[in-house]
Amino acid sequence: MAQRDPLAGKRVVVFGFGRQGTALARWLPTVGAEVVVTDSRSAKELGLRRRDYPGLRFYMGGHPDEVLVGARCICVSGGVPLDLPILQEARERGIPLTNDAQLFLERCPAPVIGITGSAGKTTTTALVANIVAEAGYKVWRGGNIGNPLIEDLPRIRAADIVVMELSSFQLELMSASPTVAAVLNLTPNHIDRHGTFENYVSAKANILRYQRATDVAVLGWDSPVSQALEQVVAGEQLAFSLYDMVPDGAFMLGSRLLVAGSASYDMGPHVVCEREEIPLRGDHNVLNVLAACAITGGMGLAIDRPGVTPDVMRKSIRNFQPVAHRLETVREVGGVTWVNDSIATAPERLLAALSSYEEHLVLLIGGADKDLPWEAAIHFALRKARHIIVFGEDGAKQVASKVMNLMEKMRVRDDQLSRVQTLDEAVERAADVAQAGDIVLLSPGGTSYDAYDDFAARGAHFRQLVSEL
Repeated sequence: MAQRDPLAGKRVVVFGFGRQGTALARWLPTVGAEVVVTDSRSAKELGLRRRDYPGLRFYMGGHPDEVLVGARCICVSGGVPLDLPILQEARERGIPLTNDAQLFLERCPAPVIGITGSAGKTTTTALVANIVAEAGYKVWRGGNIGNPLIEDLPRIRAADIVVMELSSFQLELMSASPTVAAVLNLTPNHIDRHGTFENYVSAKANILRYQRATDVAVLGWDSPVSQALEQVVAGEQLAFSLYDMVPDGAFMLGSRLLVAGSASYDMGPHVVCEREEIPLRGDHNVLNVLAACAITGGMGLAIDRPGVTPDVMRKSIRNFQPVAHRLETVREVGGVTWVNDSIATAPERLLAALSSYEEHLVLLIGGADKDLPWEAAIHFALRKARHIIVFGEDGAKQVASKVMNLMEKMRVRDDQLSRVQTLDEAVERAADVAQAGDIVLLSPGGTSYDAYDDFAARGAHFRQLVSEL
Protein backbone atom coordinates (compact mmCIF):
# COMPACT_ATOMS: atom_id res chain seq x y z
CA MET A 1 0.00 0.00 0.00
CA ALA A 2 1.39 3.40 -1.03
CA GLN A 3 2.39 5.67 1.83
CA ARG A 4 0.21 8.74 2.27
CA ASP A 5 2.06 11.98 1.46
CA PRO A 6 2.43 14.43 4.39
CA LEU A 7 0.71 17.11 2.29
CA ALA A 8 -2.39 15.02 1.61
CA GLY A 9 -5.50 16.86 2.82
CA LYS A 10 -3.47 20.00 3.63
CA ARG A 11 -4.01 23.43 2.10
CA VAL A 12 -0.84 24.46 0.25
CA VAL A 13 -0.27 27.91 -1.23
CA VAL A 14 1.74 28.13 -4.46
CA PHE A 15 3.26 31.61 -4.40
CA GLY A 16 4.30 32.64 -7.91
CA PHE A 17 3.01 30.95 -11.06
CA GLY A 18 6.15 30.73 -13.18
CA ARG A 19 7.94 27.55 -14.20
CA GLN A 20 8.26 26.21 -10.66
CA GLY A 21 4.77 27.28 -9.63
CA THR A 22 3.05 25.62 -12.57
CA ALA A 23 4.94 22.37 -11.93
CA LEU A 24 3.80 22.44 -8.30
CA ALA A 25 0.23 23.24 -9.31
CA ARG A 26 0.20 20.07 -11.41
CA TRP A 27 1.98 17.84 -8.88
CA LEU A 28 0.39 18.83 -5.57
CA PRO A 29 -3.13 17.59 -6.43
CA THR A 30 -1.66 14.16 -7.29
CA VAL A 31 -0.63 13.72 -3.64
CA GLY A 32 -3.98 14.92 -2.33
CA ALA A 33 -3.12 18.50 -1.38
CA GLU A 34 -5.67 21.33 -1.55
CA VAL A 35 -3.98 23.96 -3.73
CA VAL A 36 -4.26 27.74 -3.70
CA VAL A 37 -2.30 29.72 -6.30
CA THR A 38 -1.40 33.41 -6.07
CA ASP A 39 0.59 35.68 -8.37
CA SER A 40 1.02 39.44 -8.64
CA ARG A 41 0.43 39.16 -12.38
CA SER A 42 -3.04 38.81 -13.87
CA ALA A 43 -4.37 35.62 -15.46
CA LYS A 44 -4.24 37.39 -18.83
CA GLU A 45 -0.58 38.38 -18.38
CA LEU A 46 0.28 34.77 -17.57
CA GLY A 47 -1.90 33.25 -20.27
CA LEU A 48 -3.58 31.21 -17.54
CA ARG A 49 -6.44 28.91 -18.49
CA ARG A 50 -8.10 27.92 -15.22
CA ARG A 51 -9.76 24.91 -16.82
CA ASP A 52 -6.30 23.35 -17.15
CA TYR A 53 -6.11 23.23 -13.33
CA PRO A 54 -9.43 21.82 -12.08
CA GLY A 55 -10.06 22.13 -8.36
CA LEU A 56 -7.42 24.82 -7.76
CA ARG A 57 -8.26 28.21 -6.31
CA PHE A 58 -6.55 31.22 -7.92
CA TYR A 59 -5.84 34.72 -6.62
CA MET A 60 -4.25 36.60 -9.50
CA GLY A 61 -3.18 40.22 -9.81
CA GLY A 62 -2.23 40.47 -6.12
CA HIS A 63 -1.85 38.61 -2.83
CA PRO A 64 -4.85 39.16 -0.54
CA ASP A 65 -4.55 38.05 3.10
CA GLU A 66 -7.25 35.50 2.31
CA VAL A 67 -4.64 33.23 0.69
CA LEU A 68 -3.18 32.50 4.14
CA VAL A 69 -6.43 31.24 5.63
CA GLY A 70 -6.01 27.58 6.53
CA ALA A 71 -2.61 27.32 4.83
CA ARG A 72 -0.29 24.64 6.19
CA CYS A 73 2.69 25.69 4.07
CA ILE A 74 3.61 28.11 1.29
CA CYS A 75 5.66 27.02 -1.73
CA VAL A 76 7.57 30.09 -2.88
CA SER A 77 8.88 30.31 -6.44
CA GLY A 78 12.52 31.33 -6.82
CA GLY A 79 11.87 34.78 -8.25
CA VAL A 80 9.61 35.86 -5.40
CA PRO A 81 11.29 38.16 -2.83
CA LEU A 82 10.98 36.72 0.68
CA ASP A 83 10.54 40.16 2.25
CA LEU A 84 7.07 40.67 0.79
CA PRO A 85 4.66 41.75 3.59
CA ILE A 86 2.37 38.77 3.06
CA LEU A 87 5.27 36.31 3.44
CA GLN A 88 6.40 38.11 6.58
CA GLU A 89 2.84 37.80 7.84
CA ALA A 90 2.91 34.06 7.04
CA ARG A 91 6.05 33.64 9.15
CA GLU A 92 4.44 35.50 12.04
CA ARG A 93 1.50 33.10 11.84
CA GLY A 94 3.89 30.14 11.93
CA ILE A 95 3.19 29.03 8.36
CA PRO A 96 6.38 27.44 7.00
CA LEU A 97 7.85 28.52 3.66
CA THR A 98 9.23 25.90 1.29
CA ASN A 99 9.81 25.36 -2.42
CA ASP A 100 9.72 22.70 -5.11
CA ALA A 101 13.39 21.73 -4.65
CA GLN A 102 12.92 21.09 -0.93
CA LEU A 103 9.77 19.03 -1.51
CA PHE A 104 11.60 17.05 -4.18
CA LEU A 105 14.65 16.29 -2.02
CA GLU A 106 12.44 15.16 0.85
CA ARG A 107 10.72 12.60 -1.39
CA CYS A 108 13.28 11.55 -4.01
CA PRO A 109 14.06 7.79 -3.81
CA ALA A 110 17.30 8.16 -5.82
CA PRO A 111 20.64 9.71 -4.81
CA VAL A 112 20.80 13.41 -5.72
CA ILE A 113 23.87 15.29 -6.97
CA GLY A 114 23.31 18.98 -6.25
CA ILE A 115 25.43 21.72 -7.84
CA THR A 116 25.58 25.42 -7.02
CA GLY A 117 27.95 28.35 -7.43
CA SER A 118 28.04 31.91 -8.69
CA ALA A 119 28.98 30.81 -12.21
CA GLY A 120 29.28 27.56 -14.14
CA LYS A 121 26.33 25.75 -12.53
CA THR A 122 24.49 24.90 -15.73
CA THR A 123 27.51 23.78 -17.74
CA THR A 124 28.76 21.62 -14.86
CA THR A 125 25.30 20.16 -14.24
CA ALA A 126 24.88 19.29 -17.91
CA LEU A 127 28.35 17.70 -18.11
CA VAL A 128 27.87 15.72 -14.88
CA ALA A 129 24.57 14.37 -16.22
CA ASN A 130 26.26 13.35 -19.47
CA ILE A 131 29.13 11.61 -17.67
CA VAL A 132 26.80 9.72 -15.32
CA ALA A 133 24.64 8.63 -18.26
CA GLU A 134 27.73 7.48 -20.16
CA ALA A 135 28.60 5.38 -17.09
CA GLY A 136 25.33 3.48 -17.56
CA TYR A 137 22.98 5.09 -15.07
CA LYS A 138 19.47 6.37 -15.72
CA VAL A 139 19.82 10.11 -15.15
CA TRP A 140 17.28 12.80 -14.30
CA ARG A 141 18.57 16.33 -14.85
CA GLY A 142 16.78 19.47 -13.71
CA GLY A 143 16.24 22.01 -10.97
CA ASN A 144 17.29 25.54 -11.80
CA ILE A 145 18.61 24.30 -15.16
CA GLY A 146 15.11 24.01 -16.64
CA ASN A 147 12.90 21.15 -15.47
CA PRO A 148 11.77 21.54 -11.81
CA LEU A 149 11.77 17.68 -11.46
CA ILE A 150 8.91 17.60 -8.93
CA GLU A 151 6.53 16.16 -11.54
CA ASP A 152 9.02 13.39 -12.37
CA LEU A 153 8.92 11.90 -8.87
CA PRO A 154 6.52 9.04 -9.72
CA ARG A 155 8.91 7.81 -12.44
CA ILE A 156 12.21 8.08 -10.55
CA ARG A 157 13.58 4.82 -9.15
CA ALA A 158 16.12 4.15 -6.40
CA ALA A 159 18.65 2.85 -8.95
CA ASP A 160 18.62 6.14 -10.86
CA ILE A 161 20.78 9.24 -10.33
CA VAL A 162 19.39 12.78 -10.13
CA VAL A 163 21.55 15.79 -11.07
CA MET A 164 20.17 19.14 -9.88
CA GLU A 165 21.30 22.69 -10.38
CA LEU A 166 20.39 24.78 -7.32
CA SER A 167 20.29 28.58 -7.12
CA SER A 168 20.73 30.79 -4.07
CA PHE A 169 17.04 31.68 -4.36
CA GLN A 170 16.10 28.03 -3.93
CA LEU A 171 18.73 27.27 -1.30
CA GLU A 172 17.90 30.15 1.04
CA LEU A 173 14.63 28.38 1.93
CA MET A 174 15.96 24.85 2.09
CA SER A 175 16.64 22.64 5.09
CA ALA A 176 17.64 19.53 3.14
CA SER A 177 20.89 18.84 1.29
CA PRO A 178 21.74 16.51 -1.62
CA THR A 179 23.69 13.26 -1.24
CA VAL A 180 26.54 14.77 -3.25
CA ALA A 181 26.77 18.56 -3.00
CA ALA A 182 29.14 20.78 -4.99
CA VAL A 183 29.93 24.48 -4.48
CA LEU A 184 31.84 25.60 -7.56
CA ASN A 185 32.75 29.18 -6.67
CA LEU A 186 31.33 32.13 -4.73
CA THR A 187 31.67 35.76 -5.77
CA PRO A 188 29.33 38.71 -5.13
CA ASN A 189 26.02 38.12 -6.88
CA HIS A 190 22.32 38.80 -6.32
CA ILE A 191 23.08 41.38 -3.67
CA ASP A 192 19.88 43.15 -4.75
CA ARG A 193 17.99 40.08 -3.49
CA HIS A 194 20.04 38.92 -0.49
CA GLY A 195 21.10 42.32 0.83
CA THR A 196 24.70 41.38 1.64
CA PHE A 197 27.33 39.01 0.29
CA GLU A 198 27.31 37.23 3.66
CA ASN A 199 23.60 36.47 3.27
CA TYR A 200 24.20 35.19 -0.24
CA VAL A 201 27.00 32.87 0.96
CA SER A 202 24.83 31.66 3.84
CA ALA A 203 22.08 30.72 1.37
CA LYS A 204 24.55 28.84 -0.81
CA ALA A 205 25.94 27.00 2.22
CA ASN A 206 22.57 25.31 2.73
CA ILE A 207 23.53 22.86 0.01
CA LEU A 208 26.06 21.47 2.52
CA ARG A 209 24.53 22.38 5.87
CA TYR A 210 22.13 19.44 6.16
CA GLN A 211 24.30 16.67 4.75
CA ARG A 212 24.92 13.49 6.72
CA ALA A 213 28.28 11.98 7.65
CA THR A 214 27.91 9.49 4.77
CA ASP A 215 27.39 12.24 2.16
CA VAL A 216 29.99 13.91 -0.09
CA ALA A 217 30.89 17.58 -0.56
CA VAL A 218 32.92 18.91 -3.50
CA LEU A 219 34.44 22.40 -3.19
CA GLY A 220 36.07 24.71 -5.69
CA TRP A 221 39.52 25.15 -4.16
CA ASP A 222 40.45 28.21 -6.23
CA SER A 223 37.52 30.18 -4.78
CA PRO A 224 38.51 31.32 -1.25
CA VAL A 225 34.89 31.64 -0.12
CA SER A 226 33.97 28.22 -1.47
CA GLN A 227 37.08 26.71 0.14
CA ALA A 228 36.13 28.26 3.49
CA LEU A 229 32.88 26.26 3.45
CA GLU A 230 34.88 23.18 4.43
CA GLN A 231 33.93 24.14 7.99
CA VAL A 232 30.31 23.28 7.09
CA VAL A 233 31.14 19.86 5.61
CA ALA A 234 29.85 16.92 7.65
CA GLY A 235 30.93 13.99 5.46
CA GLU A 236 33.60 13.23 2.88
CA GLN A 237 35.22 16.23 1.19
CA LEU A 238 36.71 16.47 -2.30
CA ALA A 239 38.05 19.47 -4.20
CA PHE A 240 39.02 20.64 -7.67
CA SER A 241 41.62 23.19 -8.74
CA LEU A 242 43.45 24.68 -11.69
CA TYR A 243 46.48 25.48 -9.56
CA ASP A 244 46.80 23.04 -6.64
CA MET A 245 47.39 19.28 -6.74
CA VAL A 246 44.51 18.43 -4.44
CA PRO A 247 44.93 14.96 -2.91
CA ASP A 248 41.23 14.09 -3.20
CA GLY A 249 39.45 15.33 -6.31
CA ALA A 250 40.52 16.75 -9.69
CA PHE A 251 43.30 19.12 -10.74
CA MET A 252 45.44 20.40 -13.61
CA LEU A 253 49.05 19.36 -14.04
CA GLY A 254 50.66 21.09 -16.98
CA SER A 255 48.19 20.62 -19.82
CA ARG A 256 46.50 17.56 -18.33
CA LEU A 257 43.40 17.07 -16.19
CA LEU A 258 43.80 14.41 -13.50
CA VAL A 259 41.70 12.77 -10.81
CA ALA A 260 43.13 11.42 -7.57
CA GLY A 261 42.09 9.92 -4.26
CA SER A 262 38.41 9.21 -3.85
CA ALA A 263 37.66 10.74 -7.25
CA SER A 264 39.75 8.05 -8.95
CA TYR A 265 38.51 4.50 -9.33
CA ASP A 266 41.66 3.12 -7.64
CA MET A 267 42.89 6.23 -5.80
CA GLY A 268 45.04 7.40 -8.76
CA PRO A 269 46.20 9.89 -9.78
CA HIS A 270 44.98 9.19 -13.31
CA VAL A 271 44.93 11.37 -16.40
CA VAL A 272 41.45 12.16 -17.65
CA CYS A 273 42.28 14.18 -20.75
CA GLU A 274 44.41 16.91 -22.25
CA ARG A 275 43.19 20.47 -22.00
CA GLU A 276 43.03 20.75 -25.78
CA GLU A 277 40.43 17.94 -25.82
CA ILE A 278 37.90 20.17 -24.01
CA PRO A 279 35.55 21.67 -26.64
CA LEU A 280 34.87 24.74 -24.46
CA ARG A 281 36.73 28.06 -24.27
CA GLY A 282 38.29 29.61 -21.19
CA ASP A 283 39.81 28.70 -17.83
CA HIS A 284 36.38 28.96 -16.24
CA ASN A 285 35.19 26.07 -18.39
CA VAL A 286 38.28 24.02 -17.54
CA LEU A 287 37.26 24.50 -13.91
CA ASN A 288 33.73 23.34 -14.75
CA VAL A 289 35.18 20.19 -16.32
CA LEU A 290 37.42 19.57 -13.29
CA ALA A 291 34.38 19.99 -11.03
CA ALA A 292 32.46 17.44 -13.08
CA CYS A 293 35.36 14.98 -12.82
CA ALA A 294 35.62 15.39 -9.04
CA ILE A 295 31.86 15.00 -8.61
CA THR A 296 31.40 11.94 -10.80
CA GLY A 297 34.60 10.27 -9.66
CA GLY A 298 33.71 10.72 -5.99
CA MET A 299 29.99 10.02 -6.10
CA GLY A 300 30.58 6.34 -5.33
CA LEU A 301 31.57 7.31 -1.77
CA ALA A 302 28.00 8.40 -1.02
CA ILE A 303 25.81 6.15 -3.15
CA ASP A 304 27.51 2.78 -2.57
CA ARG A 305 27.98 2.31 -6.30
CA PRO A 306 31.10 2.53 -8.45
CA GLY A 307 32.44 5.96 -9.25
CA VAL A 308 33.11 6.90 -12.84
CA THR A 309 36.36 5.90 -14.54
CA PRO A 310 38.63 8.42 -16.32
CA ASP A 311 37.89 6.76 -19.69
CA VAL A 312 34.17 7.44 -19.30
CA MET A 313 34.88 11.02 -18.21
CA ARG A 314 37.15 11.59 -21.21
CA LYS A 315 34.57 10.31 -23.72
CA SER A 316 31.83 12.57 -22.31
CA ILE A 317 34.12 15.61 -22.14
CA ARG A 318 35.28 15.24 -25.74
CA ASN A 319 31.68 14.94 -26.98
CA PHE A 320 30.27 17.75 -24.85
CA GLN A 321 28.84 20.79 -26.60
CA PRO A 322 28.42 24.27 -25.07
CA VAL A 323 25.09 24.88 -23.38
CA ALA A 324 22.93 27.50 -25.12
CA HIS A 325 23.65 31.16 -24.27
CA ARG A 326 27.08 30.32 -22.82
CA LEU A 327 29.83 31.44 -25.22
CA GLU A 328 27.64 29.97 -27.94
CA THR A 329 28.85 30.65 -31.47
CA VAL A 330 25.79 31.79 -33.42
CA ARG A 331 27.27 32.23 -36.90
CA GLU A 332 30.05 33.80 -38.94
CA VAL A 333 29.20 36.62 -41.31
CA GLY A 334 31.81 38.26 -43.53
CA GLY A 335 34.66 36.95 -41.41
CA VAL A 336 33.04 38.19 -38.18
CA THR A 337 32.06 35.60 -35.56
CA TRP A 338 28.98 36.36 -33.43
CA VAL A 339 28.92 34.83 -29.93
CA ASN A 340 25.95 34.64 -27.55
CA ASP A 341 26.91 34.75 -23.86
CA SER A 342 23.57 36.06 -22.59
CA ILE A 343 24.05 34.01 -19.39
CA ALA A 344 26.58 36.65 -18.29
CA THR A 345 24.32 38.39 -15.78
CA ALA A 346 27.09 39.64 -13.48
CA PRO A 347 30.44 41.39 -14.02
CA GLU A 348 32.32 38.23 -12.91
CA ARG A 349 30.79 36.32 -15.81
CA LEU A 350 31.75 39.11 -18.19
CA LEU A 351 35.35 38.88 -16.93
CA ALA A 352 35.37 35.12 -17.57
CA ALA A 353 34.04 35.61 -21.09
CA LEU A 354 36.61 38.29 -21.91
CA SER A 355 39.41 36.02 -20.65
CA SER A 356 38.33 33.33 -23.11
CA TYR A 357 39.34 35.23 -26.25
CA GLU A 358 42.58 36.49 -27.75
CA GLU A 359 40.87 37.87 -30.87
CA HIS A 360 39.76 41.49 -31.30
CA LEU A 361 36.37 41.94 -29.65
CA VAL A 362 33.33 44.10 -30.23
CA LEU A 363 31.60 43.83 -26.86
CA LEU A 364 27.88 44.29 -26.15
CA ILE A 365 27.02 45.00 -22.49
CA GLY A 366 23.86 46.13 -20.74
CA GLY A 367 20.81 45.00 -18.78
CA ALA A 368 19.69 45.51 -15.21
CA ASP A 369 22.21 45.86 -12.36
CA LYS A 370 22.32 43.72 -9.20
CA ASP A 371 24.17 46.21 -7.00
CA LEU A 372 27.50 44.67 -8.03
CA PRO A 373 30.89 46.38 -8.55
CA TRP A 374 31.72 47.04 -12.20
CA GLU A 375 35.13 48.74 -12.03
CA ALA A 376 37.30 45.63 -12.63
CA ALA A 377 35.12 44.39 -15.48
CA ILE A 378 35.16 47.74 -17.27
CA HIS A 379 38.93 48.15 -16.89
CA PHE A 380 39.44 44.68 -18.36
CA ALA A 381 36.87 45.27 -21.11
CA LEU A 382 38.71 48.41 -22.18
CA ARG A 383 41.92 46.36 -22.52
CA LYS A 384 40.31 43.48 -24.41
CA ALA A 385 37.67 45.09 -26.64
CA ARG A 386 38.32 47.20 -29.72
CA HIS A 387 34.84 48.67 -29.37
CA ILE A 388 32.25 48.55 -26.57
CA ILE A 389 28.54 48.98 -27.22
CA VAL A 390 26.42 49.76 -24.16
CA PHE A 391 22.72 49.02 -24.63
CA GLY A 392 19.69 49.55 -22.41
CA GLU A 393 17.50 52.22 -20.89
CA ASP A 394 18.90 54.81 -18.52
CA GLY A 395 18.12 54.41 -14.83
CA ALA A 396 19.75 54.12 -11.44
CA LYS A 397 19.41 50.32 -11.43
CA GLN A 398 20.47 49.77 -15.04
CA VAL A 399 23.90 48.68 -16.20
CA ALA A 400 23.93 51.36 -18.90
CA SER A 401 23.73 54.16 -16.35
CA LYS A 402 26.45 52.73 -14.10
CA VAL A 403 28.80 51.78 -16.92
CA MET A 404 28.47 55.07 -18.77
CA ASN A 405 29.27 56.97 -15.57
CA LEU A 406 32.37 54.83 -15.05
CA MET A 407 33.51 55.28 -18.62
CA GLU A 408 33.03 59.03 -18.39
CA LYS A 409 35.32 59.09 -15.34
CA MET A 410 37.85 56.98 -17.24
CA ARG A 411 37.66 59.38 -20.21
CA VAL A 412 37.08 56.60 -22.72
CA ARG A 413 37.59 57.71 -26.33
CA ASP A 414 34.47 58.25 -28.39
CA ASP A 415 35.74 55.90 -31.10
CA GLN A 416 35.92 53.04 -28.57
CA LEU A 417 32.38 53.44 -27.26
CA SER A 418 28.82 53.47 -28.58
CA ARG A 419 25.63 54.05 -26.59
CA VAL A 420 22.29 52.67 -27.85
CA GLN A 421 18.90 51.90 -26.32
CA THR A 422 17.99 48.39 -27.52
CA LEU A 423 19.67 45.11 -28.36
CA ASP A 424 18.43 45.54 -31.94
CA GLU A 425 20.37 48.79 -32.17
CA ALA A 426 23.41 47.19 -30.51
CA VAL A 427 23.54 44.41 -33.11
CA GLU A 428 23.10 46.95 -35.91
CA ARG A 429 25.94 49.08 -34.52
CA ALA A 430 28.17 46.03 -34.04
CA ALA A 431 27.64 45.04 -37.66
CA ASP A 432 28.83 48.52 -38.66
CA VAL A 433 32.04 48.58 -36.60
CA ALA A 434 33.12 44.90 -36.70
CA GLN A 435 35.90 43.92 -39.08
CA ALA A 436 36.89 40.56 -40.53
CA GLY A 437 38.58 38.50 -37.81
CA ASP A 438 36.64 40.19 -35.01
CA ILE A 439 34.38 38.47 -32.52
CA VAL A 440 31.15 40.25 -31.63
CA LEU A 441 30.47 39.12 -28.06
CA LEU A 442 27.13 39.57 -26.34
CA SER A 443 28.19 39.24 -22.68
CA PRO A 444 25.92 41.78 -20.98
CA GLY A 445 27.08 41.57 -17.36
CA GLY A 446 23.58 42.56 -16.26
CA THR A 447 20.33 40.66 -15.86
CA SER A 448 17.78 40.62 -18.64
CA TYR A 449 14.84 41.89 -16.58
CA ASP A 450 15.04 45.42 -17.94
CA ALA A 451 13.66 44.18 -21.27
CA TYR A 452 13.24 40.38 -21.29
CA ASP A 453 11.67 37.63 -19.19
CA ASP A 454 15.05 35.97 -18.70
CA PHE A 455 18.55 35.63 -20.13
CA ALA A 456 17.38 32.87 -22.50
CA ALA A 457 14.82 35.20 -24.10
CA ARG A 458 17.53 37.84 -24.51
CA GLY A 459 19.90 35.29 -26.06
CA ALA A 460 17.18 33.99 -28.39
CA HIS A 461 16.50 37.55 -29.56
CA PHE A 462 20.22 38.04 -30.21
CA ARG A 463 20.31 34.81 -32.24
CA GLN A 464 17.34 35.99 -34.30
CA LEU A 465 18.92 39.39 -34.95
CA VAL A 466 22.20 37.82 -36.01
CA SER A 467 20.46 35.31 -38.29
CA GLU A 468 18.83 38.22 -40.11
CA LEU A 469 22.12 40.01 -40.86
